Amino acid sequence: MTETINVAVFGAGRIGNIHADNVAQHPHACLQYVVDVHEPSAAQLAARHAAQVASVEQVLADPGIGAVVIGSSTDTHADLIQRSAAAGKAIFCEKPVDLDVQRARACAEAVRKAGVTCMIGFQRRFDPTFAALKGRLDAGEIGEPEMLVVTSRDPAPPPASYIARSGGVFKDMLIHDFDIFRWILGGETVSVHATGGSPGLPEVAAAGDISHAAVTLRTRAGSLCQINTSRRAAYGYDQRFEVLGSKGLLQAGNVRPTQVVAWGADHIASDKPEAFFLERYRAAYALEIAHFFDALTHGTQVRTTIEDGIKALELAELATQSWREGRAVECSV
Repeated sequence: MTETINVAVFGAGRIGNIHADNVAQHPHACLQYVVDVHEPSAAQLAARHAAQVASVEQVLADPGIGAVVIGSSTDTHADLIQRSAAAGKAIFCEKPVDLDVQRARACAEAVRKAGVTCMIGFQRRFDPTFAALKGRLDAGEIGEPEMLVVTSRDPAPPPASYIARSGGVFKDMLIHDFDIFRWILGGETVSVHATGGSPGLPEVAAAGDISHAAVTLRTRAGSLCQINTSRRAAYGYDQRFEVLGSKGLLQAGNVRPTQVVAWGADHIASDKPEAFFLERYRAAYALEIAHFFDALTHGTQVRTTIEDGIKALELAELATQSWREGRAVECSV
């Protein structure tokens, strides 16, 4: 009989709620504690799952807690990773590890030293459509991959107050797409060229960021990736990519609330893409948490490690540098 893993969730906001719900549904996990600086939010989430509100110190001092799920604000991730590792807890942490590459590397060292499992939340690898494409690519259906084109657009920009502390579009939004690039094409990255602006969104520029960006990456093997992103897509949350290979093309498109298409004399209409990331990646969030606890149960390696988190952050840092300096940046990542 498999032993149940007792869990604490840090963060009771949008993503904390998603992770807590998925933890509660896993047959080998038991949600014991919820931690959040906003106590009413923590209390509400804890009550939903018959858990307790606790402090960070209480969680880390409890020998019965086997794993923590970190879904709190980005500026808390590194500290919680390091403290949880030192306490011997297995760790699932939302991206990014931190906004600073050196501090992220210090987290990886803490995890290595403690010998604990640490998984970073790159949920797009667990999306059923994206994962199916990856499986067919690995099976050789289109030969050797030569070019990846990623479209990643939000329906509307977040508040300027959020943008100002987000780390910028490359670390906040595109870090997922940099992980997709590494997952799909693999190999060493030797060049990053990023450009962008804020057409029609001066408030984003005023916050020190850009709303629209295009990034080109090249691997040592010569494969190319082009990522285009926008903080505003009036038609919905646009998440898709395609891979061109030596023998063909594989495409992974948007997910819609329904697949019904209406055909009429004047137009053909379908549902717009899902509203935002919580809806679009609902299944992926459940699958990644299931994978985390399955890996802990069976003693296997997680698919998205803290090293993956660091590599994606390094690419985001290089893209930021390229945009600011207005040139391609040669690298070895």
